Amino acid sequence: MKAGAFSKLYDTMVPLVSLLLFISTTIHGLSDSEAIFNFKKSLVVGEADGLFTWDAKTPPCTWAGVLCNGGSVWGLQLENLELSGSIDIEALTGLTSLRTLSIMNNKFGGPFPEFKKLGALKSLYLSNNQFEGTISGDAFEGMGWLKKLHLSQNKFTGEIPISMAKLPKLLELRLDGNQFSGQIPEFEHKQLVLNLSNNALTGLIPESLSMMDPKVFEGNKGLCGKPLETECDSLLLEVSPPQLEVRPKSSAIVSLVITSVVTALTVIIILGVIFLLNRNYKKKQPPLVVEAKESSLQKKTGIREAEPSRRERHRNGSSSGNRIGAPAGVENTKLSFLREDKEKFDLPDLLKASAEILGSGCFGASYKAVLSSGKMMVVKRFKQMNNAGRDEFQDHMKRLGRLKHHNLLPIVAYYYRKEEKLLVCEFAERGSLAFNLHGNQSFGKPSLDWPTRLKIVKGVARGLLYLHEDLPSLMAPHGHLKASNVLLTETFEPLLTDYGLIPLINQEKAQDHMVAYKSPEYLLHRRVTKKTDVWGLGILILEILTGKFPANFLRVNLNGEDLVSWVNLSFQGVWAPDLFDKDMSKTKHCEGTILTLLKIGLKCCEPDVEKRFEIEEAVKKIEELKERESDDDDFYSTYVSETDGRSSKGVSCESINMS
Repeated sequence: MKAGAFSKLYDTMVPLVSLLLFISTTIHGLSDSEAIFNFKKSLVVGEADGLFTWDAKTPPCTWAGVLCNGGSVWGLQLENLELSGSIDIEALTGLTSLRTLSIMNNKFGGPFPEFKKLGALKSLYLSNNQFEGTISGDAFEGMGWLKKLHLSQNKFTGEIPISMAKLPKLLELRLDGNQFSGQIPEFEHKQLVLNLSNNALTGLIPESLSMMDPKVFEGNKGLCGKPLETECDSLLLEVSPPQLEVRPKSSAIVSLVITSVVTALTVIIILGVIFLLNRNYKKKQPPLVVEAKESSLQKKTGIREAEPSRRERHRNGSSSGNRIGAPAGVENTKLSFLREDKEKFDLPDLLKASAEILGSGCFGASYKAVLSSGKMMVVKRFKQMNNAGRDEFQDHMKRLGRLKHHNLLPIVAYYYRKEEKLLVCEFAERGSLAFNLHGNQSFGKPSLDWPTRLKIVKGVARGLLYLHEDLPSLMAPHGHLKASNVLLTETFEPLLTDYGLIPLINQEKAQDHMVAYKSPEYLLHRRVTKKTDVWGLGILILEILTGKFPANFLRVNLNGEDLVSWVNLSFQGVWAPDLFDKDMSKTKHCEGTILTLLKIGLKCCEPDVEKRFEIEEAVKKIEELKERESDDDDFYSTYVSETDGRSSKGVSCESINMS
């Protein structure tokens, strides 16, 4: 065999060995959790590890960023996590139900991965990364289910792949903010949402795209023809858009021979490796010793003890000691307490406390800290809270500290530092409403029953009304109302948290992540109103009743539509069991009240602000949901006549005690 053939044999052998090893593990039943852990190995995780919930001891459906349907992983949403490294496509092929993948706003780089191996994908979001280089013409062959493809704000070069234009189900395509060049291929899709702006594309715009908004093509100086006002040179008119290339088949026989030889050698190698591993495993099996030592808050967060200032050292007569010195721009390191009725402790005590990470949100991580006295506190670390100066920040925190309501989680203390802030609150025994709605089943625990859900809705509504009454100067006094920001006490009493933070959060970060900026009025008119929180309440009610994640927060859901649209399409004014969460037990004889609450939720998240409930009206309607049959029937009939005139034979709840 010639040297060139041996070289080709060697180059082909390495990836083929990996492929056969993967096939071998798949045959033996690779679970979703194993596939995800294999995928994680290729990632480089940033300082704020958003993948901390990926624990082999818990089901993958409870992990952050993992979306499930019927117990199977159908989506990964790993956004804004400072991830880098490579994308292990082979590991992802182990997720047989994977339909959507989003790694937007990270630091991934390098060439375009072989996503065509994930032929069942329906949505692929790679925007705002550092991918670069050309994308091969056949990169999307076999991806017949792909509907949404977002590649904007990367560094891709070369021509737009012809296989991309041939995707049969494509609905959305965003390629803006790259360096694509050459002509635009023919797109035959009738309802395509497209953005090709700010590239280096040239030539005549295909006729199939001539009716689109000119903004789709702006920033490409070499483009001409409709819908742009730039006329094409006569020579360009004779050049047609690129068509699919036909690949030569002259080396098919050689490739077949090489593949056969490599396959045989690979099988021999795999058998040898398995034999050696099994032999070594039997020879030495060291005892498994695991030391479980809980880290302190300081180790978990990485917050450092600052050196004392020069003035402080002079005042103390020494530069040594264990005391935490003042960070730059901070006069002291004491916690600022907002509640006189709570136990006092110092920042060093807090940092030395044993800590457990509870979650990592879009603004920072939350930790459970156990003080030496045994008191459990929650410490929230914010790095995107520089919208206000120090004095303005302290004044606003004092204002929030004066709030007292049965359904608000009070802010006990705060720590100010220019680079980051710490907010200290008490610990809620049952965790978040989001976990109790969507995570309990994975741990074999019962989900929330109907009476408990109604109790939670009433408590949330009361707390929200209180915020609107005591923070009248804020357009959206809560601003970030969602299930993960509602905590539950031992008796399932809801406590609102993360309220009143809009004036403090950096505006760019707030607009990207806070619930108020996901509302219809902001998306359409770039404004937040007094009714924006009411919209958040409506979405929360629909989530509590249906058991589905709001698409507003997950970007995509099972049917590719938002939760409000799904409910409106499914709800015909009468009882429909498929509309409501199947884990919500004990709903017999409660249909009328449940339907009434659903209608209230829909009125709260009405897209037209003028038609939406005021907060006072929404709370009044919710409070009127009584347990006695006669009261419920009268209210239900009245409410139906006030809304759309539709009615149903809903029977009111019996034996519900919400007091």
